[in-house]
Amino acid sequence: MTVTKSTRYALYAAAEMAMAAEAMVTVAAVAKRYGIPEGALAKVFQQLVRAGLASGTRGIGGGYRLARPASKITVLEVLHVFERPRAAGACLLHDGPGESCPKTSACSLHWLFTEVDELVRCTYESVTLQTLVRRAGRRPEGLHPLRVFTGKFPKGRPV
Repeated sequence: MTVTKSTRYALYAAAEMAMAAEAMVTVAAVAKRYGIPEGALAKVFQQLVRAGLASGTRGIGGGYRLARPASKITVLEVLHVFERPRAAGACLLHDGPGESCPKTSACSLHWLFTEVDELVRCTYESVTLQTLVRRAGRRPEGLHPLRVFTGKFPKGRPV
């Protein structure tokens, strides 16, 4: 599964709000911590508010917090704000988004990719923001910025 920048930013923002519990989290603080442009992050927070996952307060002392307890929001919910769920029967190998694979029944790879996709979805659905930040809290440096696959492997790495 490929994750867009907006989705990464949303996961950082959601994790920061989960760690802050009831305290407000500001765009500036999250942007500084993860090296994210404030303008892009502000748009992400607005989308999280529209999706009902966060609430915002303007003015001095304002910021954002989760709209529900971190134990009640899954990583999958955050992902779905920015990544459309794959349609049932959609092929992961087929190029046309939203189009069904013309060779589903004949393709020997379809079952594998469908199963892997379902396992990934179930994993994201099973991890709450509370679980995410609890596990990150075990490392002294907290959350690591997510690495983005650029489509190129490092030199010398077997494919």
